Amino acid sequence: MKAKLLLAASLFAVVAQAQLSTINENFDGFTAGNATFPQNGWSAILPTAPFPPQPMMLVVAADGTNKVIQAYPGSSSNQPLYLITPQIVAPAGDKAISFDTGLVASSPGTTTIQIGVATNPADMTTFTAVGDPIQITSTTIQNVKVNVPASAGTYLVIRHTPTAAHTALQIDNVKYDTNLAVNESAFNTNNVKFAVSADNNFLKFVSTTTLSSAKIYSAAGQIATEGKISNNTLNISTLKSGVYFIAIEDNAGKTVKSKFIKK
Repeated sequence: MKAKLLLAASLFAVVAQAQLSTINENFDGFTAGNATFPQNGWSAILPTAPFPPQPMMLVVAADGTNKVIQAYPGSSSNQPLYLITPQIVAPAGDKAISFDTGLVASSPGTTTIQIGVATNPADMTTFTAVGDPIQITSTTIQNVKVNVPASAGTYLVIRHTPTAAHTALQIDNVKYDTNLAVNESAFNTNNVKFAVSADNNFLKFVSTTTLSSAKIYSAAGQIATEGKISNNTLNISTLKSGVYFIAIEDNAGKTVKSKFIKK
């Protein structure tokens, strides 16, 4: 009997320490409340507010059934709150993290989101930023996506830094997978080539197939613009200077991906 108990304990330890290769979490299976972390492998690190109310990482039922995370800073401001995923396999650079987010109603300020990786979920001095900071200024829910480069960090981190006290952020539907990534090396086909026009206002395509549309993402993974490709041309005049990723689709529904620089 003792041997069986020892074997069961060993198996539990292996399962408990398993590293995830992907994440698909909608938080509906989480216990609601304001003292619910760590939970299901997720954890949180919060600032110490000078006076009540204290910062909290809450699980709430947004519409009665759908549960979401609310990162609430309490009376603190300009101090980060960290939501930390379960341990993952060390990123190889072929995946992206995405999630739905927006300010919680009645939040008096705005916030900056920074995605990162960490080697220690209890020590945010090991936090390394990934991608550009993302400004959240509205309660309108938007999807954020950021490519995760190769890293020794085995925890993904969403850092929320509000500009004012009581500015809460909503987080839901966190995914980490290869299907989300804009692969810089995937554009290894001779079927499609493109270049930025001399005036930096258009992308010009040369293709052996008929192209239909394209989506352009910022370096932070947010959609910067999208539209139909007409006469092998796409207008990018509204884009600011910088590095962008592009997903090009043809009439058969096939997609190729690459990146370009607008000067």
